[in-house]
Amino acid sequence: MSLKLALKPHERVIIGGVVLRNGSSVAHIHVENKVPILRQKDIIAEAEAVTPCKRIYLVIQLMYIGEGLTPELSELYWSLVRDIVAAAPSMKDLLSSISQFIVNNEFYLALKKTKELISYEEELLRNVTKPA
Repeated sequence: MSLKLALKPHERVIIGGVVLRNGSSVAHIHVENKVPILRQKDIIAEAEAVTPCKRIYLVIQLMYIGEGLTPELSELYWSLVRDIVAAAPSMKDLLSSISQFIVNNEFYLALKKTKELISYEEELLRNVTKPA
């Protein structure tokens, strides 16, 4: 069974590590084998990874579209996790779930769970920056 993608004009997608940008009209693509795919709305660029949780998302994204859990990405991921848990222990349960997905090589599920982590981080940051 193939995956059917309808790309909006100028939308980007990563398929198997290749970044594609659609032209000026809607395009329909059928992906007929199992390969990592990320649509533009799910891609974070390095310049956008400005918070600790967004950096975790970026690292997991690299795992998903790259060679998996390499020693370098593993070291970076666990370093970020330690820093986040030290700064915000309330994130420990979400990070534990994400880490379990990573250990099981379920990087797409880890990315989805990390979106929850980013939302939680944004909520915490909003509460910290509110005037008393």
